[in-house]
Amino acid sequence: MIPAFVRATRVAAAGLALAASAAGPGARAAGQPAAKPALRVPVDYSKLKNGLRVVISPDASVPTVVVAVYYGVGFRTETRSRTGFAHLFEHMMFQGSANLGKTQFIKLVEGVGGILNGSTRFDYTNYFQVVPSNAFETVMWAEADRMRGLSITQENLVNQQGVVKNEVKVNVLNTPYGGFPWLDMPQLANLKWQNAHNFYGDLSDLDAATLEDVRQFFTTYYAPNNAVLVVTGDVTMARGRALARKYFGAIPSQPQPAAPDIAEPRQEAERRSSKEDPQAPRPALAIAWHVPPRWTPEWFAFGLLDQVLAQGRDSRLYDAVVRQRALTGSVGAGINQGLGNQFNYAGPMLYIVSAFHDARTNPDTLISAIEREVARLRTEPVDQATLDRALTKWRSSFYSYLEGLSGFGRADLLASLALFDDNPARVNEIEAGFAKVTPELIRKTAEEWLRPGNRTILTVVPAPPKPATGGN
Repeated sequence: MIPAFVRATRVAAAGLALAASAAGPGARAAGQPAAKPALRVPVDYSKLKNGLRVVISPDASVPTVVVAVYYGVGFRTETRSRTGFAHLFEHMMFQGSANLGKTQFIKLVEGVGGILNGSTRFDYTNYFQVVPSNAFETVMWAEADRMRGLSITQENLVNQQGVVKNEVKVNVLNTPYGGFPWLDMPQLANLKWQNAHNFYGDLSDLDAATLEDVRQFFTTYYAPNNAVLVVTGDVTMARGRALARKYFGAIPSQPQPAAPDIAEPRQEAERRSSKEDPQAPRPALAIAWHVPPRWTPEWFAFGLLDQVLAQGRDSRLYDAVVRQRALTGSVGAGINQGLGNQFNYAGPMLYIVSAFHDARTNPDTLISAIEREVARLRTEPVDQATLDRALTKWRSSFYSYLEGLSGFGRADLLASLALFDDNPARVNEIEAGFAKVTPELIRKTAEEWLRPGNRTILTVVPAPPKPATGGN
């Protein structure tokens, strides 16, 4: 399962404290409107003796609990000739464990009215459950049971190899625009193999996986010292810590291999590629730019730049290419588009703008229209009103993300901050970082990161119809 990131289901930030902040939009001068309150997420962070990082974030507004385990293994951890292995292993984690038979974990959660899922991303693989709070301890036991002793058998491996290969065929090989742009673009815009391979998996590589590969992968990467346990919702910090120690504390740690060098060199020249899609009903276009490193001032600025350029019907791209010129019906855009958001990755990342268009529209015309709006950001600072609106839009989106799927968004963010930064409390610094962005910083960020030499362009062309064969 590699689902697109779960989108928010509600906007209200219920149960999350709001505190007055001095860092409102644009750091207001005297006489201007008072700063808006900033979000304060309760965070309790600790580490067990075996290295497991534990994050507890209470919210008693709804009698549900989110339990999530994030392992520091993703697409970038795979080795050559084993593409898609991280994703294959995600499926293996649902095949039973020491005390739960095949599918019993799923039945256990769904039997109490809960929901669960797992996904594989660039820098982690995660598993989460949302359950009534009275089922919290049961789910903690079940997650620990599969971390301690997954059922790794040849039968399960062969079964899941078939499942994953069918998933690749259905989602990529045999569907219109399969892999566009979330799977295609990283392979075109990046140079390092870890960032640029087919992470969904080549079918031959999936077939080549052996039982010993699976066992070694589990022993190495599914160890507590390579994982984060996050609990959010209707639970106290004391109980969360106690149950983490009770069920996870005795699982042994494992030596971890050195992390690969995944840094991408500065892209100096535009890259272009085109692919034929025999199932696509109309052409498509995607443009990608590498984005600034996480936590830099430019990284915060890029988040607001995205709001100005491409988010919503008030965005510049929507106005220019949809409303004014009808070159396309919509524009999609985002950092880590299709596989997450601005916060849940650790290495090099792309900002992708994509659109589908009619055959009568020349893709170069659409590219030029997009570049015209991008060039404005590189040369003309946005006015303060535009920046304030972008910050308001971002803030609404951020709150929705935190509360999405009964609070799973908050668990996702806390897990990412613990896994990548060893500091989940950093969640409470995010708003201040965005509030410091100025019009000139947005312009400078666009000047460097949205320059033509930093972009990669992919066009999708419907393949010509196959000639008829046989018959009278």
